[in-house]
Amino acid sequence: MPEYRRHLPHFHPDSAHLFLTWRLSGSLPAVFPRAIHPTPGHAFAAMDRALAHSPGPQWLSDTRVARRVSQTIRAGESDKQLYDLHAWAVMPNHVHLLLLPHFALSRVTQWIKGATARDANNLLGRPGQPFWQHESHDHWVRNEKEFNRIVVYIENNPVSAGLALAPEDWPWSSAARAS
Repeated sequence: MPEYRRHLPHFHPDSAHLFLTWRLSGSLPAVFPRAIHPTPGHAFAAMDRALAHSPGPQWLSDTRVARRVSQTIRAGESDKQLYDLHAWAVMPNHVHLLLLPHFALSRVTQWIKGATARDANNLLGRPGQPFWQHESHDHWVRNEKEFNRIVVYIENNPVSAGLALAPEDWPWSSAARAS
């Protein structure tokens, strides 16, 4: 099982689906609510809720940027064949993906983050500035029940954050209505 460390340990079993989350640079809330959570999943969900309401950068709220990030995520499957994409959502300051990588995860995230950072910074008139956090949160999916729960979590994230009334109303996700 491949493993590497930066600030967090990363385990990527071969042929395992991965749930990925990464955020914009500078978007972490200054203070997190202190609480004990029954599971790591509950702790992650609490962190995600705090991130959704962070006063930091919200560059993905810009339609041009959200569209470009969404197009890149889909192109990673259809054009580059880097992964099989199962669910995704682009939120105002972070991204969620559920995928089965065909290459090392570092190659996948480097491609997505690199291409979108350059494009987004150019669109926003801030070339050369940090756009994404350096590290991503990843979780390998253990079974079908967990896989299905993660799909629902990702596609309902815009609803939980108060950005849409229904998952299919959020244009920057795998749940979006086809237009």
